Amino acid sequence: MIGGVEKVATLMLMVTQDNASKIFGLLEEEEIKLISQAMSRLGLIPPDTIEQLISEFQNGMVDSASYLGNLQSTERFLRKILGKDKVEGILEDIRGPAGRNIWDKLSNVSDDVLANYIKSEYPQTAALILSKLNPQQAAGVLTQLNQEFAFEVMKRMIVMDNVKKEVLDRVEKTLRTEFIGSLGKSQKIDQNQVLAEIFNNFDRTHEAAFMTMLEKHDSSMAERIKSLMFTFDDLKRVNTIGIQAVLKAVDKSKLAIALKGASEEIRKLFMDNMSQRAAKILAEDMESMGPVKLRDVDSAQSEIINLTKSLIASGEAELSDSGDQMVY
Repeated sequence: MIGGVEKVATLMLMVTQDNASKIFGLLEEEEIKLISQAMSRLGLIPPDTIEQLISEFQNGMVDSASYLGNLQSTERFLRKILGKDKVEGILEDIRGPAGRNIWDKLSNVSDDVLANYIKSEYPQTAALILSKLNPQQAAGVLTQLNQEFAFEVMKRMIVMDNVKKEVLDRVEKTLRTEFIGSLGKSQKIDQNQVLAEIFNNFDRTHEAAFMTMLEKHDSSMAERIKSLMFTFDDLKRVNTIGIQAVLKAVDKSKLAIALKGASEEIRKLFMDNMSQRAAKILAEDMESMGPVKLRDVDSAQSEIINLTKSLIASGEAELSDSGDQMVY
């Protein structure tokens, strides 16, 4: 005998569209997704099962015909009673990983595998692909590439304008044959901001190397990227409440590692916002850990930068412009 949610899914296939629409109108979207997922898995429902359900629910709305529940019938059913946007969201969840947006799918591909694929593409194509990834992954992929090729890709990312739908479709079609996904939508991207975020996720060695190359290629472009980057030293532009929010959320062991490689000004900024006892413990932790690998410092600082940016986005912290004068 089928389970609870499958019973509901079966009954939804049996009722009229008007009744189904009324029932779904009383449910939360997550409940609709749960029922829809069950509907798509039902397969052929035999008459005796339907009779048992009718008897159990004492709701003889239809005769004892067989019903078929699969993805196609579920999609037809949903499109008749729900809005287009809502249906697409539910169907994407039902389809699961194989039906996810191709760019989301790429987030599960390792940096070296993606870099190995991209290195055989034209720089313009590689630039489009990297611009659709999250900055941390894009930085990881670029560090796996030959520096000259990586720099050619970054140059094209900066000047890339709104991508034509047919171009994006062609790239996605090629990617689907490699990684299996679905169509995505074109959107306008601030390539300067994207590249700045990528630089934020480089380790110091790669950041310095690529920035030097960018400065030689176009100094004004390099300055634009620098102005958009958020570095650990930029924490001095965060308001007091924001720094306190960072201190509340941050892993203190990560903070100690991050501050080992920070300027005296940034160390003082954090310690001034802590109790004397907490500041003393932090200083002792930093002293006792001895030398720390630069990559560990970079990693810890990157985590704190990302935490700070999320607090700024949520309104729990504020960032002043570099030229703003503060009154205390």
